Amino acid sequence: MVRLAIHGGAGTILRSSMTAELQAQYEQGLNDALQAGYSILQTGGSAVDAVQAAVVSLEDFPLFNAGRGSVFNNAGGHEMDASIMDGSNLKAGASSGTSNVKNPVLLARAIMDKSEHVLLCGKGAEQFAKQQGLAFADDNYFYNQHRYEQWQQALKEDTVSLDHNDKKFGTVGAVALDAHGNLAAATSTGGMTNKKYGRMGDSPIIGAGTYANNNTCAISCTGHGELFIRAVVAYDISCLMEYKGLTLQEACDVVVHDKLIKIGGEGGLVAIDKQGNICLPFNSEGMYRGYATERERVVMIYK
Repeated sequence: MVRLAIHGGAGTILRSSMTAELQAQYEQGLNDALQAGYSILQTGGSAVDAVQAAVVSLEDFPLFNAGRGSVFNNAGGHEMDASIMDGSNLKAGASSGTSNVKNPVLLARAIMDKSEHVLLCGKGAEQFAKQQGLAFADDNYFYNQHRYEQWQQALKEDTVSLDHNDKKFGTVGAVALDAHGNLAAATSTGGMTNKKYGRMGDSPIIGAGTYANNNTCAISCTGHGELFIRAVVAYDISCLMEYKGLTLQEACDVVVHDKLIKIGGEGGLVAIDKQGNICLPFNSEGMYRGYATERERVVMIYK
């Protein structure tokens, strides 16, 4: 039994503001990511390799706010965050505030595998990426006219906005269960449009935006990062399963539909447990999401 679930962000995603053409593009991006990750699982590959491949695919797809599609910060650049975690040994790697690294999730993986650290940030993380021979891309690679217009609007209003003007939390992520019973999770984001001061959300924080433990579950979050950090969302779900004996569904419901809502935390997550159960809960209008099992492959956007 192998399983994969992915997300491309949650938030106010309305049918009324979506053209058929745009919806088809989003669905294609999700399907490509499912294919990239699930094909690894089908051939006996590891959950870590599968979530990495799925997230690389999402980072390369310009409509999602991660990698190539990352939003502009206040200075007109791109600052990207990513993380990855191996549920078999609780090893993790993460990077924050990096620029021009083509695939931040590959940097997170290198930090996990090739360093004694968990989280590297800014110029130091970029230096490590260069030492590891990871691909860099120039500013033109990350330029997107729609993102640029969002940034200009945010500058004019002096606001920090969540990806689209219609409030979408544009993080991407994946969780997987491999044939050996191992779980893994990975998350990547370009953060908030017009963000200042080196702001960091939950995506690179192990336990907040990403968590994997073979004893319980694997989680990748997308939402209002500050609230997900305060609620320690990903680890909280694992804890409710480990210490209170809740099922994955029950734990997700408590955190996403009760605890988060009480503090104003909007968003969602993808989750998978050691039995292969998949949950895709969100408390926003929509979430770009999908999953693949032996029997079916599904992508969805709205409630």
